[in-house]
Amino acid sequence: MEICKPIIELRGVSMQWEGKNILSDVNLTVNRGDFLAITGPNGGGKTTLLRIMLRLLRPSAGAVIYRNSAGGECNRLPIGYLPQKNMIDSRFPISVEEVISSGLMAIGRLEADERRTAVDEILRMVELSDHRRASIGNLSGGQLQRALLGRALISRPEMLVLDEPLSYLDKHFEQHIYTILQEVAPHTTIVLVSHELSVISTMANRHAIVDHTVRLCKGHHPQPFAADSCS
Repeated sequence: MEICKPIIELRGVSMQWEGKNILSDVNLTVNRGDFLAITGPNGGGKTTLLRIMLRLLRPSAGAVIYRNSAGGECNRLPIGYLPQKNMIDSRFPISVEEVISSGLMAIGRLEADERRTAVDEILRMVELSDHRRASIGNLSGGQLQRALLGRALISRPEMLVLDEPLSYLDKHFEQHIYTILQEVAPHTTIVLVSHELSVISTMANRHAIVDHTVRLCKGHHPQPFAADSCS
């Protein structure tokens, strides 16, 4: 995938909530092919930044611009999203297979065989084949996290946004998720919030620190994103 072609641009983005500055004057470009790792203190605005990036929140000021593969502005992007906190009611009668297949709605109608093949592939990838018909109410926290990761991956999105994806996961699957990300990284732009610095050092090509503003780390010296470049 070609790097240095923007997919999302944040220009002068600020966010206030109940009189508090959550984010202030954020200028950030995410390029196609990036693996951008985001760290920062609790309450620094990391999740808010992701939600603004996804247009789930409207910023108090500034603009969020999506760009297609030709570089033109567009209204929508194929994005897979794994939130930090899932909003699925465990009492809702839905199976693992149905949760994962719901991610296919973003790409329109598929033949039954194509849908089944895609779901089977993702179930194997997230190691939930033996639980495909299990109700989500019977899953552990880690199993539910894996199902939601499968939902984010199944449409083969152009961009994958992961907010603390290692939450609730056991050590075995923590290592497995790194393998999954390595598999999808060559054809997917990835933005990942994590406290695991090993992710940044071994996988990400860019690292941002979010603490009410955004700084880009170059080596060991954080620099403002305002000077963002494809170096």
